[in-house]
Amino acid sequence: MIDLVITLSRLIALLQVDSTVGDLDGNANRIESLSQLALDNGASLAVSTELAISGYPPRDLLLQPDFVKMAQQKASTLSVKIPVLVGTPVVPDGERQLPANGVIRAGPLSSHPNGKQTNRVVARKQLLPSYDVFDETRYFQASNRSGICRTIGDLDLGVTVCEDAWQAAGMTPSEYGVDPIENLAEWGRQGVELDVTVNLSASPYHADKVGTRIQVCRTASKVLNHPFLLANQVGGNDDLLFDGCSLAAWPDGTVVVAPSWKEGVLLVDIDDPSNSKWISSTAEDSLQIGSSEIKFLSPNDDGYEQESDLIEDITDAVVTGLSDYCRKSNISKIVLGLSGGIDSAVAACVAAEAVGPENVLGIAMPSRFSSQHSLDDAKYTAESLGLEFKIESIDQLHTTLDSQIGEMLESGHNVASENVQSRLRGLIVMAHANAQGRMAIATGNKSELAQGYCTLYGDMAGGYTPLGDLYKMQVYAIAEEFNSRAKIGGRSPPVNQSTLSKPPSAELAPEQKDEDTLPPYPVLDEILKLHIEQSMDAEAMIENGLDRKTVLEVLTRLERNEHKRWQMSPAPRVSSRAFGQGWRRPLASRHDWRDD
Repeated sequence: MIDLVITLSRLIALLQVDSTVGDLDGNANRIESLSQLALDNGASLAVSTELAISGYPPRDLLLQPDFVKMAQQKASTLSVKIPVLVGTPVVPDGERQLPANGVIRAGPLSSHPNGKQTNRVVARKQLLPSYDVFDETRYFQASNRSGICRTIGDLDLGVTVCEDAWQAAGMTPSEYGVDPIENLAEWGRQGVELDVTVNLSASPYHADKVGTRIQVCRTASKVLNHPFLLANQVGGNDDLLFDGCSLAAWPDGTVVVAPSWKEGVLLVDIDDPSNSKWISSTAEDSLQIGSSEIKFLSPNDDGYEQESDLIEDITDAVVTGLSDYCRKSNISKIVLGLSGGIDSAVAACVAAEAVGPENVLGIAMPSRFSSQHSLDDAKYTAESLGLEFKIESIDQLHTTLDSQIGEMLESGHNVASENVQSRLRGLIVMAHANAQGRMAIATGNKSELAQGYCTLYGDMAGGYTPLGDLYKMQVYAIAEEFNSRAKIGGRSPPVNQSTLSKPPSAELAPEQKDEDTLPPYPVLDEILKLHIEQSMDAEAMIENGLDRKTVLEVLTRLERNEHKRWQMSPAPRVSSRAFGQGWRRPLASRHDWRDD
């Protein structure tokens, strides 16, 4: 008689889900499809991302009790053939309590030996961030204990949710009163043996964030003395981006990282990291941008990217932002103004990549101040990308308006006359958007938006601002990236040398150049980045060698133009601090700490 020893799989599938906020049925279908993909490749259990059923962030949908109830029911009744830990809002325990940010163990009853411990809540988030873009204490009740899930896929798991893992690595802006990772470690010291701890995450993207997450996961794995696995959301929801890069870390410092900007499954062999692999989603509408390669990092590799890799990543990020915004909003066509300048050229590249060049209309709208090279450059970009292209002169409209209000404009501030031209262009773009069922996109960048170098109801008109969190010099770098990709693909570079080399100009007045009123963009970008992202004040910058007059002028313009940024359309966040949710400055304010 031969004795057979059956060893169950120790492959855990991290489901890198691109959820749509509020789409409970659609999100459930995505989780079910990815779970089947995991099963087909040998996984014994699967782990979704944070709030995968509702999509993250659900914001004030969480204030509707029926939405929370429906989400929890949907998570509990998933049609899956292996046990799945699913992130979902959880109905509160009492009338005067908020919902929980929870985890449900979904799956067949047969997945547990005694038919118990399935389709139930196994964890609730303990640490609720209320900084930067987060408002979780507005919506959730914090738990007071760490989650444990026994005998799921023949494994015993610790279960945490996103922020729960960050305290141990010292990566939170302030100390919480509890450390969920240390709590799990203490249980281990008391005899509670766990095979692995998982983390359901929706960690928003900014450039090089993955290096920080690697540090968080390495710390957790070392403290717990077993593998630590993090499933991270992918895709864009409004202005927030999620890069995926789900990962697994081992106590010796070994790390496996999933691709960015791709929906799919990271299959992790907890006994042998080298056996881990990536399986892309096969869904027709799944996000699939960039490379499918996973990264295997040795203990000495910190995972932070080189500058060239960052530009490539940021390019994919802004494309993802616009692509997912359109798909999740049922938008299939885009229109934008093509001026022949660097910003509109790069915005056109992003749009063509996001929805397909055949679905993008670029409109050149020359005025009496436009140069022929600008018109030629706009046409070149459109033809290189394969966009539909039109020329709509604003001269006649401008002349008509001059005859009606010209006297008023001549006696007033010269900016008023310049802005009329921008608003005429906005009128034309929006007319095409409304008539043809397109979404207009604004083409401004972060440097110009910071300085108010943009026109309300003119070039700011649009439903999305794809370059709104890119400094001017980053726009040039991304132009080079698009050109490089085109050359590799055997196509003409979409941004020609004329566009790259000519001095930036709005062309709203004769011989006008941006540097007539703004510092050189490398200087401007440095000041803005130091102040916005590093909170450095004027005196500190001056002490570091920047010119006092320039610094004060830049910061003064930044404060005076807050009203414009309150009215800008969403922009995909790619920096550590973007205009929008993470930048909350007052409008009617007399606080001014600068020198006169």
